[in-house]
Amino acid sequence: MKRILCFGDSNTFGTNGSTGMRFDDQIRWTGVLRAKLGDQYAVIEEGLGGRTTVWDDPIELYKNGRTYLMPCLYSHMPLDLVVIMLGTNDLKKRFNLPACDIAAGVEVLINDILSSECGRDGGAPNILLVAPIMISGLTELAEMLEDGEEKSKRLPALYRQLADKHGIYFWDCNEAVKPGKADGVHFDEQGHQQFAQGVYTEINKILR
Repeated sequence: MKRILCFGDSNTFGTNGSTGMRFDDQIRWTGVLRAKLGDQYAVIEEGLGGRTTVWDDPIELYKNGRTYLMPCLYSHMPLDLVVIMLGTNDLKKRFNLPACDIAAGVEVLINDILSSECGRDGGAPNILLVAPIMISGLTELAEMLEDGEEKSKRLPALYRQLADKHGIYFWDCNEAVKPGKADGVHFDEQGHQQFAQGVYTEINKILR
């Protein structure tokens, strides 16, 4: 059985932008992906709302992605693939980060995964780096993400450069998905379907 770890934030957790609750298993992209891949694949959900790349959040505690990443990798090893999509929460006004620093945070995580020895036979697992959704049409999150919309548009190119630099796989989800209209950040039901299809296509290139 091939093991795929999905490491991300609220869009991996499955937050419903309309209600603030969590979509059911069969709606979340991880659940849709699991159904598409079948019994020969284990899809491991590791999404957390508010998760950053490497930054401690003084308001929302325990959200630093790096502090949880290595224990997470070791608890789920051996891994064939890590799908990582983070960066949206780094756009929050309280961090005041340029897009290049958000990408730098992602690169720290990439290096951690590549050095983890949590893949098959003690090697590194494959990595699929996903550029997060470009936020737009913000509603109640507009103040928290002030200036974030423009920065989010710069992340796909920066992430692609990281993937090329480290020889890992890359997918820009903005090719297939737009944020839901409820809050301009989270996938709606259709978005989860579209995202799952995109990741499924990429996995078929990597692991099949």
